[in-house]
Amino acid sequence: GKSTLIKIISGYHRAEKGQIYFEGKKVRISSPKDSRALGIETVYQEQALAPDLSISRNIFMGREPATALGFLRKRVMDEESMDALKSMGLHLRSPNINISTLSGGERQGVAIARAFYFEAKLVILDEPTMALSVKEVREVFNFVNQLKRKGISVIFITHNLHQVFIISDRIVVLSHGKKLVDIKKKDTNVDELSEIIVRGTIG
Repeated sequence: GKSTLIKIISGYHRAEKGQIYFEGKKVRISSPKDSRALGIETVYQEQALAPDLSISRNIFMGREPATALGFLRKRVMDEESMDALKSMGLHLRSPNINISTLSGGERQGVAIARAFYFEAKLVILDEPTMALSVKEVREVFNFVNQLKRKGISVIFITHNLHQVFIISDRIVVLSHGKKLVDIKKKDTNVDELSEIIVRGTIG
């Protein structure tokens, strides 16, 4: 359910029925371009980063600034990449470092910085802490909190209920394509949600 929902919001799948509202208005999302035009950026579970390219090339991938003659404006890319990283609290020594040399948490930080740079209004994070160490998970939480402080909404998708209660304000549980619950964090707890999930899965 959640994978299909992400792809619909991101423009990679078309919804067979129903309507999409964004910022209180009915919208039509037929392609990733439509989604990005609305200010929606998605960071997928597999991170969608090119490990053999530099940080700046990854941040601008597919949207590289160029001169009138078609040459990449590399200095601009490098400078603005570093600014975007610093805005997320991520301090790396150079924008020319290959992604493959970064930790899992740092890679997520680059992907999130890319979303921030392109003025996202909503960032969707698909299992951003999967296979990360405890330290790297804390780094990702810091990046998410940076987005929240900047007024950017975040959909944080995870199966880890303890992480849900650390990072979220509002919780939605999906099972088999159906919404089981939509509740504010302060109005529930881990045990209650666990019971809802078990009932929904068995049902």
